[in-house]
Amino acid sequence: MIDQTFFQNKTAAYYTLGCKLNFAETSTIGRQLLRSGVTRARKGQQADICVINTCSVTELADKKGRQAIRKAIQENPSAFVVVTGCYAQLKPEEIARIEGVDLVLGAEQKLDVVKYLDDLHKKEKGEVVTSKTHRIRSFVPSLSADDRTRYFLKVQDGCDYFCSFCTIPFARGRSRNGSIADLVKQAEQVVREGGKEIVLTGVNIGDFGRTTKESFIDLLHALDQVEGVERYRISSIEPNLLTDEIISFVASSRRFAPHFHMPLQAGSDVVLRLMKRKYDTALFRHKVEMIKMILPHAFIGVDVIVGVRGETDDYYEESKRFIESLDVSQLHVFTYSERPGTQALQIDYAVDPGKKHARSKMLLDISEEKLHRFYASQQGLRRKVLFEHTKKGGKMHGFTENYVKLYADYDASLVNRITEVTIGGYSDEEMAMKALF
Repeated sequence: MIDQTFFQNKTAAYYTLGCKLNFAETSTIGRQLLRSGVTRARKGQQADICVINTCSVTELADKKGRQAIRKAIQENPSAFVVVTGCYAQLKPEEIARIEGVDLVLGAEQKLDVVKYLDDLHKKEKGEVVTSKTHRIRSFVPSLSADDRTRYFLKVQDGCDYFCSFCTIPFARGRSRNGSIADLVKQAEQVVREGGKEIVLTGVNIGDFGRTTKESFIDLLHALDQVEGVERYRISSIEPNLLTDEIISFVASSRRFAPHFHMPLQAGSDVVLRLMKRKYDTALFRHKVEMIKMILPHAFIGVDVIVGVRGETDDYYEESKRFIESLDVSQLHVFTYSERPGTQALQIDYAVDPGKKHARSKMLLDISEEKLHRFYASQQGLRRKVLFEHTKKGGKMHGFTENYVKLYADYDASLVNRITEVTIGGYSDEEMAMKALF
């Protein structure tokens, strides 16, 4: 690494794909470069450095990663191009062969970018710096604000589950986390920066504590005591790790929103076993019913994967009936994608692409019905909304504590303020409910 004064007055452009965790980590990379003198390139300005943080959860994600890399190179032809993220960890040589890529950093190196930068001269072939996945042990804190009003706080990284369809443990390493004391300090930083809402992110956040011998519920209790944070949201959490204690805590907490997101993936116990998931449909139903019993207005989002190997027509129909029977608010539907090196490839029955598409559409239709039903149940109620900065067509948008999307005429004085409103009717144009003052 050269003298950091070299980076003074240099600019960088950032391209991020995939999960909110990636966005938090890109923000950390940006802060590190800023401390070395590298500012963010303005819109339309050609950057000296490009950082592309990739995803690899599906084959489509890999394709989007390649497109983003080529777009960055096209928009910044003279820039030193750094590619990192899950795709970079899993297929570094493939990325290094893309013309214009200078440096490929793995999961262990991604949050220490400055250390690996040289004189920024373009290279004939991309240099690869990665670690074996099983050696990835470090946890680097990451905190980002999105373009609106929420902050994303990384509390955990990696996964020890090794589900049969998933490459994430190979891309991000074993489960690890920050300490409660350090994470509380970051929440306090959000307060100093004027943030009102924090979303807790990670790969498998319910597994928090592997590194520090602490527990996720202890983290929630500690964060709930941070004065100045208006609300927290828990991002996706495995149903077997969403304990009854956590649900009860959210119901009685000062700041945690009545908003849950759980990956179901399949509503057939046979398929769940093929996927090597750590729960069955009975446990999942119990979690949904408990949430609705003590928090009847809670929003529950659910991830589902269609067309996995082994999902016969009968198993899919069983899954669909189970999903229809659940009192949940919205589905996030993903189409199964074959991932090299996964155990799922050993399962004999492969689903036809046409069937995958049809199944996906059916579940998306079910999701739309559930969301409209949930929204209708909220009409006329008083809720607290956090309006965002973005102005679209003279309108502003925000979310209630239980994740109902609202819209109102733009009023700059309401941005980043918790405001109590009455929920009005649904607008197809705004894809949101009207906020009535």
